[in-house]
Amino acid sequence: MKPTAETAAAVRAHIDGLYRSESRRVFATLIRLLGDFDVAEEALHDAFRSALEQWPDAGIPHNPRAWLVSAGRFKGIDKLRRQSRYDLHADMADIAETESAPPDPDGDGLEDDRLRLIFTCCHPALAAEAQVALTLREVCGLATEEIARAFLLPTPTLAQRIVRAKAKIRDAKIPYRTPEPEELAERLPPVLQVVYLVFNEGYSASSGPELNRPDLSAEAIRLGRLLLELLPEAEVQGLLALMLLHESRRAARSGTDGELVLLEDQDRRLWNRELIAEGLQRVEQALRQPGFGVYSLQAAIAAVHAGASEAAATDWRQIAGLYEVLLKLAPSPVVALNRAVAVAMRDGPAAGLALIDAILAAGDLVDYHLAHAARADLLRRLGQADSALGAYQKALALAKQAPEQRFLQRRIVELGG
Repeated sequence: MKPTAETAAAVRAHIDGLYRSESRRVFATLIRLLGDFDVAEEALHDAFRSALEQWPDAGIPHNPRAWLVSAGRFKGIDKLRRQSRYDLHADMADIAETESAPPDPDGDGLEDDRLRLIFTCCHPALAAEAQVALTLREVCGLATEEIARAFLLPTPTLAQRIVRAKAKIRDAKIPYRTPEPEELAERLPPVLQVVYLVFNEGYSASSGPELNRPDLSAEAIRLGRLLLELLPEAEVQGLLALMLLHESRRAARSGTDGELVLLEDQDRRLWNRELIAEGLQRVEQALRQPGFGVYSLQAAIAAVHAGASEAAATDWRQIAGLYEVLLKLAPSPVVALNRAVAVAMRDGPAAGLALIDAILAAGDLVDYHLAHAARADLLRRLGQADSALGAYQKALALAKQAPEQRFLQRRIVELGG
């Protein structure tokens, strides 16, 4: 019986939803099975194309992800066979191994395919910037253009970085596996950095029409939990705590109209108390362990915010002190900017403004919209409307995210701009 137009449309909508929620997991499994990024990418799209062709008539399978993995695997093996006919150097043993590898698309233990993929993308043989770009592209599915904007790079430059990284993995035969226990400590820092960058992109999108991407944040937290189970070290605990505490505020970060709401103006009744409780517990555990570092300190700062019943009750003295420790441990212009904001809240806007002006005078963060937005806010609080207006306009010119742009525009209008 031929499906109705309504049924076919419902199936297509279901497949679209599966692509958004499952495509990167399917892709990671296909890389394990096929051993090649590009073949797996093509196989992924072939599998979803087959689903669009077959499911309206045959119906949605009981286990859609397993179906997609199986379909993609067979498509990929066919491609490898065709390539081998024209490639005198093709390793037929590798193809035979690919054919015999168990699909196991529903394995949910520590040997998670996406975790394997992250460690492969973050292999020390790759340059640090390539590790991050490759993971954001291949593990999280961010478009090359999105990643390029996040890194303030031309899209062709970023694309070439990804292509070279994949070629390095292929040519050096970098294994697709989770490292052995003795390797984990050395391999962990870039993985933590990537997980945090993924979370940040989900919590506050670097550009585009939306304030956030909850799917990316949820994926980063899931990966953080997997990492903690695999390697229960202080910084893994600290990173998970940091993500949980930030995530707890998601519902309050935007109004019913989708517009940005600053931390000081958020309705704290909307904060997720379950996530806060877990985050606070994990911060305490991290700080009690040896070897805690930047993620644990940032989590401690987030914990102070989480513990304040209202904005006026925030312990800015403690936050400023934690930022000073963080700045000594990992000096960076962004940490210095955050410390300056905390000092402004502790000692007054003039004190914070002097620190931000010094950062900008040194040539740091001149293209960072949040630096100019923070400076504008302090000038506004000091009653220097004209200077604040100019700083807000600089911030607006640099902002890439639509809700942030609208927030800055509202501030400009309030100042008569």
